[in-house]
Amino acid sequence: MSKLALLPDLASPEDLEGIGFKKLQEGEIKEGLKLILQAAKKYEEEKKLEDAARLYQYSGYFSLEKLKKPDIAKKPLLKSASLYIELIERELEKLEVDTGKLGEYISKTLSTFATIGDEKNLKKYAKYFAEIYEDLANTSRENENLPLAIKTYEDAFRYYKLLEDEESIKRIADILITIHGELAEKTLQEGKIGKAAEAFYRVATYVLELFDYGSQYIEMMDTAAKNYEKASKIAYSQGDLDETTSYLLEAQYAYLLAGNANRAKLIGLNNTRMLYQVITSHQKEGDERKAGEKFLELSQALLLIGKTEEAFKAYREALNRIGDLKTKALMRAAILKVYGAEKKDKNVLLAAEEANYYIEKGDASRAITLLNSVLLNIEELRPVVELLHEAEGLSRPTH
Repeated sequence: MSKLALLPDLASPEDLEGIGFKKLQEGEIKEGLKLILQAAKKYEEEKKLEDAARLYQYSGYFSLEKLKKPDIAKKPLLKSASLYIELIERELEKLEVDTGKLGEYISKTLSTFATIGDEKNLKKYAKYFAEIYEDLANTSRENENLPLAIKTYEDAFRYYKLLEDEESIKRIADILITIHGELAEKTLQEGKIGKAAEAFYRVATYVLELFDYGSQYIEMMDTAAKNYEKASKIAYSQGDLDETTSYLLEAQYAYLLAGNANRAKLIGLNNTRMLYQVITSHQKEGDERKAGEKFLELSQALLLIGKTEEAFKAYREALNRIGDLKTKALMRAAILKVYGAEKKDKNVLLAAEEANYYIEKGDASRAITLLNSVLLNIEELRPVVELLHEAEGLSRPTH
């Protein structure tokens, strides 16, 4: 046995952590977890709170998921949550708040409370965090930092949704409609058509939240579609087929969501032909990663024009090259968008947009959980879900 393991008081937290993980790999679970917790305590004593929180959280999830001992897991998980809350407070005291770090700490805190079933603290802190984000967003808006204002208002919006706080949901949605509208007009004036299209799409999403699937939503989504189509033509005139096909896919989605299935299909037929060319080009260059990304776009484009079996063949090709969680989340979101558009189902469409929020935040796992909870409860989608699972079962395992 290592002398460091015998004398933990003399060891650094880094050494204890290293030995602890080594023992876990060797199957010495009890001793390994003990050393990891000792390392966490030492990190905490040295005021290295992020490292301490990380190890307490690891220990808790290991006990919960691998050892199936929720009672043992609860204490280190709560400890990690308390440290992440302290890290949040420290971040907020800074002159320049790192919203990336803040979001990471908040997500881990709420995830912990959700995991241990602590509804009281989950709701308490979700409200607190929603108010933090709203305050940050208000300040950013006053300072005319629209991108940061949008990002933080959207974070606040999601936490108010979690709380089912209808008054706050409406208030933030109204603000987001105004800001995205301002951004759309600004980017149009600057000739940034793709950015404008995205802003109009976002306006439509929040209009859907407030006013259901009606004329206002259709009008705004149609405006987004036309701008995506215009952006694709500009990209094509510049010889950029990668960007052209990406904008055409967005135009497909927007036209379909606007209820213009014929236009969506016409664009889709053109887009699929072009995507095959782009994929071949990337394969000739030996860029399988980029080919995989375009196979994923092809799978969505085919799905949107009703070529379902072909779509899942393309999806399998994407998985064979980039079989990550984001790829799987995007395909599930595509299925829900197509179904939601066909049925004009507000709830299904909003679930897909909420999942997209988590995908953009880098939390594809949470997005998949949300999407599956909707997909698996729609009987009409069972055949499509079977094709989805079949494609995923045939893909090479990811590492």
